[in-house]
Amino acid sequence: MRFASIIVLGFALVVLPGVRPCMAADAKPDAGAQDPYFGEALFNAYQGRWFEALQRLDSELAQHYRVDEQTLDSLYPLIGHAEFSVGDFELNYRMHLRAGRAIKAVLEADVDDLVRNEAAFRLARIHFQKGQPQDAMHALERIRGEVPEDIRDEIEFLRANVYLAMGQPAEAAAVLKKLQGAEGLEGFAGYNYGIALLQDGKTSEGQQQLARAGEPSRNDSTAVVGIRDKANMVLGRLMLESNDFGNAQRYFDRVSLEGPYSDQALLSAGWADAMAGNYERALVPWKILAARDATDSAVQEAKLALPHAYAKMKLHGRAAVLYDEALTSFGAELEKLDASTRSVRDGYFLKALVREEVNQDALWVVKLRELPDAPETFYLTKLMASHDFQTALQNYLDLEDLRRKLESWQTSFDAYDDLIRQRRDYYEPLLPGIDAQFRELDAQYKLRREQRNLLARRLNDQLTAPRPELLATADERIALDRIHATEAAVARLPQANRSEHAQRLERLRGVITWQLRTEYADRLTVAHEHLEELDADLASLQDRYQAFVRARQASVHSYTGYDDGIRDQRNRVRDSLQRVGQLQEQQGSLIEAVAITELTARTERLKAYQTQARYAVADSYDRASQAQGGAASPDAPAGEGK
Repeated sequence: MRFASIIVLGFALVVLPGVRPCMAADAKPDAGAQDPYFGEALFNAYQGRWFEALQRLDSELAQHYRVDEQTLDSLYPLIGHAEFSVGDFELNYRMHLRAGRAIKAVLEADVDDLVRNEAAFRLARIHFQKGQPQDAMHALERIRGEVPEDIRDEIEFLRANVYLAMGQPAEAAAVLKKLQGAEGLEGFAGYNYGIALLQDGKTSEGQQQLARAGEPSRNDSTAVVGIRDKANMVLGRLMLESNDFGNAQRYFDRVSLEGPYSDQALLSAGWADAMAGNYERALVPWKILAARDATDSAVQEAKLALPHAYAKMKLHGRAAVLYDEALTSFGAELEKLDASTRSVRDGYFLKALVREEVNQDALWVVKLRELPDAPETFYLTKLMASHDFQTALQNYLDLEDLRRKLESWQTSFDAYDDLIRQRRDYYEPLLPGIDAQFRELDAQYKLRREQRNLLARRLNDQLTAPRPELLATADERIALDRIHATEAAVARLPQANRSEHAQRLERLRGVITWQLRTEYADRLTVAHEHLEELDADLASLQDRYQAFVRARQASVHSYTGYDDGIRDQRNRVRDSLQRVGQLQEQQGSLIEAVAITELTARTERLKAYQTQARYAVADSYDRASQAQGGAASPDAPAGEGK
């Protein structure tokens, strides 16, 4: 491997240390209890359902912004974390453009240092993933003040990788040197430190660092084991390029036999021995490798390298047999490749990728190899594990998931139409009777309200112009009326009899007037108390009135005014479904083209191997025949049998 390719290999590590999702929300463990809708969004996010999380949180934020008194909304205390989480969800859903805008909004807002610095880190990571190291560095330079402790090392690790991308390996090495032994970056920081030293021209120091990064440990995680194997592979190939076969063999031997680099390590280990002239030792790793999965390119090369080693050892008969077996294997693989290419062209590869049972497994790339009706997946596992293919494939899977959701939404409109029809059929027969009751209630309410207002005005007038007679009781009013009627009758009597009766009537009126005037204050107080009681009754009546109005409006609004909205949404879903279908078709064609290119390259390589094997098997049979002929002659030296 060339030195430049080794350096490029090192850049692949920068995306491996993942950042936890929903870090902003982690600062509020009771967010779900404070606002259940925000909690539902967080629940979906923790399940990895980013689309559902965005859908719920966008709806909740939209409703919050339309509330008149936002301070009374349950989301108000969490609004900063909710807005940050929007960008976080969009970032995890690979909506980098929208995520960048959301995170920039957080950076420009008046927020705590912890939130702002984490937003700057995420913005830098977006720019770095988009291949914009200069912008990523500008975002990192905005980090000031208090930094979340759980991402401090990740910030510096990203800074180092940005330096590498900007062609500043010395600065990257200085940062990575401080990260050696950092928790969560075991292996990653050490490996990238070695790559930075190599890029900086410090070959000896870089090789020593890679050697340390490749040292095995009992407590290594799967990811760390992969980085360790990668470091040993880089060192081994550097040693091969410098013809240091002994050290190359030592580093290849340190690669795990079950890891992702095991096949390449076995192949390279055999070539290290072969290039040193130790063909017998080269047989050991090549035999192990040749017995593995025949679809792997390293295994196919080992099937040619193995008889080559026997030929170099002048065991031509054995070499001829192995070349013949290789030819048979290559022929079978070419048939599979041809079938795989046809399968991809017929669309079966894309159908296999969107299977629900496959995508539900975290190791779905490996599970694809077990599908009997998708032969192409045997050859494309390595391609599907690459970052570029994974990005394209994830876009296709997202489009497929969105297409299914749109189709589900499209069919749900019929359910809404049916629901509205049922509501209309239920409420419309009831409304005439309800309206009649409402008119009666309305008339009663208006009458009682006018009576109350009249009483209130009279009582208020009493404060400025007292009229005690207005506070008379019913009995007193009757007595006064009778006195008034009697006075009219007395007025018709002869003058001689009128005086005595008039005095008596005046005395009776005086008694009642005395009571009204002396009890005026108490009676006015009682009248106000009765007015308050009347107000309470009117308030109760008004509540019934308002409840009736709301119920009447709600019943009508439950089935009217939806037609235009449903029609618009139906058209939007239809247009979106058409657009998603076009995008999915384009993305699928791109994936199929990449897959066919990979299969074609494998086919051409196998054909080249097949051609080499044909010539080699003929040559080996000739040499084996010559050796047998020489062994049969008494004058010939002892040779080798078949």
